[in-house]
Amino acid sequence: MNLEILLAEREIGRALYAFARAMDERDWQAIGSVMAEDATADMGTGPLNGRDEVIALMRSFLDDCGPTQHLLGNLVIDVTGDQATSRCYVTDMHKGMGDKGHLTFSTLGEYHDRWQKVDGGWRMVHRTKLNRAHIGSIEVLGPGPA
Repeated sequence: MNLEILLAEREIGRALYAFARAMDERDWQAIGSVMAEDATADMGTGPLNGRDEVIALMRSFLDDCGPTQHLLGNLVIDVTGDQATSRCYVTDMHKGMGDKGHLTFSTLGEYHDRWQKVDGGWRMVHRTKLNRAHIGSIEVLGPGPA
């Protein structure tokens, strides 16, 4: 393994962690620094086209939710030239707010991402979230997409 691959793996790993933190901090602009503008996704609700659609979907669930924590683990990154794939487990905890403050909701899943090196940096070009299990009360989340 060469240094260039190791550096790519590190940058992609850090981008994944930044993305998870951005969701928890509701820092939607930070997601823009990780995800390509024309990125696509399937987060379990159907195909999304463009970073703005992906962010709008996340906001539809998280803007009306209390604190969240997205934890990533078992990260595997494969780099081939200017292309890469990553997959990792995600466990996300959501706490209700207001009259739902006593409720929680979490998912067990995986992120499968594709990456492209653009202008010297790695950008996510596609994300698929596979949900393996739901635990708790989904009503702590916002209403979701219209």
